[in-house]
Amino acid sequence: MHQLTTPNLRTIGIVDDDPFVRTAVSRLVRSLGMRAQAFASAEEFLQQRGFDIVDCVITDVQMGGMSGLDMQDQLLAGGCRLPLIFITAFPEESIRRRAMAAGASGFFSKPFNAGELVSCIERALATGAMTPDRQHDEDPS
Repeated sequence: MHQLTTPNLRTIGIVDDDPFVRTAVSRLVRSLGMRAQAFASAEEFLQQRGFDIVDCVITDVQMGGMSGLDMQDQLLAGGCRLPLIFITAFPEESIRRRAMAAGASGFFSKPFNAGELVSCIERALATGAMTPDRQHDEDPS
C-alpha cells in the first residue's frame, strides 16, 4: 500500500552550527507549512546527502569546519544547482559578492528580518536552482 504524501510540501535544509539558529529557522520554515531538515554542519549535510532530500538550503557562512561558501563550491562542482540562502553574523561585502556570483538566492545578516527571509525562500523555490552566470540552460526536450 502506498503512503499518502503531499506533493507540494517542500523541504528546506537548515545548515548552521548554532543550535538556537537551527531551531528558530526550523520553526519559521514549519510555520510556512514546509518541512525543515536541520544539519549541524556543512560536512553533515554533504555526508548525509542532504542535497537529495531538500528543495532549498539556508546555511550559515561561517561554521566550524567547512564554511557555507565551501559547501556551495562543492555542490556546484558536483553539478548540484540547489538554491542556497546564506545567513551570517559577520557580513562582508566581498563574501556576499562571492556567494551571489556563484548563484546564491539570498544573503542575510543576523539577526535577519523573518519576512524578508520568507520572501527569499519563496523566490528560491520558484526559480528552483542556483543560477551562476556561467550556467547553461537545460535542454527543454
